[in-house]
Amino acid sequence: MIGGSGRVEELLASMTREEKLRLVSGRDDPAGTATGYLPGVERLDVPPFRLVDGPLGVRAEGERATAFPASIAVAATFDPDLAREKGAAMAREARALEQDALLAPGANLIRVPHCGRNFEYYSEEPLLAAETTAGAVDGIQNEDVVATVKHYVANNQETDRVRVSSEVDERTLRELYLRPFRAAVEAGAGSVMTAYNRVNGAYMSDHDRLVDDVLKGEWEFDGYVVSDWYGTESTVGAANAGLDLEMPGVAIDGGFDGDGDNGDDGDEEDGSFDGADLEGEAAEIMGGLPDGTRGDLFGDPLADAIDAGEVPAERLDDMVRRILGQLERIGRLENDAGDRSAGSDGDGDGDGDDAGAIDTPAHRDLAERIAVRGTVLLENDGVLPLEDGADISVVGPNVHEAKLGGGGSSETTPFRSTSPAAGMESRADGAVTVARGCEPIPDLSLFDALPFVDGEVPDEPEADAGVGIDADEPAIDAAVRAAADADVAVVFVRDRTTEGKDRDSLRLPGRQDELVEAVADAAAATVVVVQSSGPVRLPWRDAVDAVLEAWYPGQSDGAAVASVLYGDRDPSGRLPVTFAPEGMYPTADERRYPGIEDEAHYEEGLFVGYRHFDRDSVDAEPTYPFGHGRSYADFAYRDAAVVDDRTVRVTVENGADRDGREVVQVYVRPPESTAVERPTRELAGFESVAVPAGETRTVDVTLADRALGRYDAADGWVIDSGTYTVELARSARDVRKTVDLEFEDGTTP
Repeated sequence: MIGGSGRVEELLASMTREEKLRLVSGRDDPAGTATGYLPGVERLDVPPFRLVDGPLGVRAEGERATAFPASIAVAATFDPDLAREKGAAMAREARALEQDALLAPGANLIRVPHCGRNFEYYSEEPLLAAETTAGAVDGIQNEDVVATVKHYVANNQETDRVRVSSEVDERTLRELYLRPFRAAVEAGAGSVMTAYNRVNGAYMSDHDRLVDDVLKGEWEFDGYVVSDWYGTESTVGAANAGLDLEMPGVAIDGGFDGDGDNGDDGDEEDGSFDGADLEGEAAEIMGGLPDGTRGDLFGDPLADAIDAGEVPAERLDDMVRRILGQLERIGRLENDAGDRSAGSDGDGDGDGDDAGAIDTPAHRDLAERIAVRGTVLLENDGVLPLEDGADISVVGPNVHEAKLGGGGSSETTPFRSTSPAAGMESRADGAVTVARGCEPIPDLSLFDALPFVDGEVPDEPEADAGVGIDADEPAIDAAVRAAADADVAVVFVRDRTTEGKDRDSLRLPGRQDELVEAVADAAAATVVVVQSSGPVRLPWRDAVDAVLEAWYPGQSDGAAVASVLYGDRDPSGRLPVTFAPEGMYPTADERRYPGIEDEAHYEEGLFVGYRHFDRDSVDAEPTYPFGHGRSYADFAYRDAAVVDDRTVRVTVENGADRDGREVVQVYVRPPESTAVERPTRELAGFESVAVPAGETRTVDVTLADRALGRYDAADGWVIDSGTYTVELARSARDVRKTVDLEFEDGTTP
């Protein structure tokens, strides 16, 4: 149990049990904008509490907001300060829309390259994910909005996500999957959301050891734990395990049942929905939906459980105390807290104005800056940056619309957006022709499987000026002719992902691969811009001259990509996830993913991502390794040295005639003498640093304690004695300098 402030304890003492129960189970929002809503206690001046979706921008129903780049693009910057800025900006927009808590950030690791929500997550690497998560949490909380880190824990696939049990050993949990969540708690997160899945057989909403013992006990988390929507599996089990808030608390029109046996099937006559009339991908998404027939488990059933002695009465007090504590923390229990709404004319300067700010110049600039900084130059055979006066052919099935994100709860509708075609036309001095080449790749959304969802769709964002869709039906032949007449063809391709469904394949959908190959055969030079949620197959990469990974760049799509292509800014992103042949990932085994008989066995243990490809037993090279990314500058590493047992130093020289930004990555190899198997190398620190043309910068990198150490079931975190080789690198496969560190017995992280 935690102790509350005087104000919180005073409120608790004044509340009836009915009023307490009103604060632990969601209700319908009268305004219809919030994702989750608590009505408050008017008698005691406890205000309503609104929770809203937010990993890529605020998703308030019927409202618009800045559409920021996807989380994976933020991670590609290797700059937690940008995550902090984005978190703060989203929090200001949440306040402007009268919301109190953001359901963000997502802190799950990218274990499965096919996962439909990878774009909402940060990395395959726990240190990068932890540092980026902590930055986002700090930014949100500093703007007096509650950060809700999700989905706790080992929620790494959308396939069967509401049933599957992640079978994972303790060491792997501690060293990989729990680390970003612990970083979020240490950064001050006010809320943690439990995942739909089970871990080692127990549903996360009911997981006493991971919620009560680890999260609240070991880590001393003093915020509230909220269920994922319809993810509360029981009343007694969840309450006693440490779940504090049931969301949404009410069923939707009798609910929905995605698999036909997880709830009470019905039909339209009795108000329930079992997905029987859906076909294709929408029907597949139903398998990733929770049982919507459940609701109000923390209402009368909780009161009955307390009366029966199955749940201690003080447990209800603890739930309410934690929620009130966060309301107080963000200033909502003050007598003059007032209305949090705003007129959207704030300056977005982060000055703590309760009104918030939305769609400000500062937020638009930040969205573009993150998109630029997260762009990764995978290949460049001298064609980039583009010449200002070059004649350009812009090709791609969706070049007339910005790639805002994937489908599901992270969908954001912006006030304005810039498509690739508009961005290129605006920046180019030479002629620009546009051809789609093949049929558009339609968006895919979780909401496609919910025909009864009554979401008001905001007006469309401002249209791109001066760019029209080609009148003819899209045809590869037309795109080839346009490419042949240009100096350079720039082909934009994309994948399609959504919450609730994993990708069937890493192949680009539709005829996009065929389109790229045909254009490459005809064009004098070909550049491909990939807009994806994570790794994709690139079968044509040897036939083109440059490949740029832009992820889901958000509302500034076209402007951001054009500025990188023309060299106005350096492509300073680095891969936060390994690109590799589809069958070579450690989860290619069916037993590991999607699992057998509702169990996904994490038998690869610690060897996820680049750690897997570093193993001697793995006979496969990654297509592009973790941390990879080229630059228009030319960096050399000089004078590497050890500063102390947690810091190394290196001088980075830019020998080019143009400015650039380097990401110094520091990996640690454990002692060869250690008796416990450890990864060949682990990322232990990183720094993103701007280096002007012809200049040098000295960079100090602090090594993370838990990257040096390992988790031991008996002793906790320990550092093995011996010599550690510290690699200063440009990627996990491009080591430039090494130094050694010595640790003696008894050293602890």
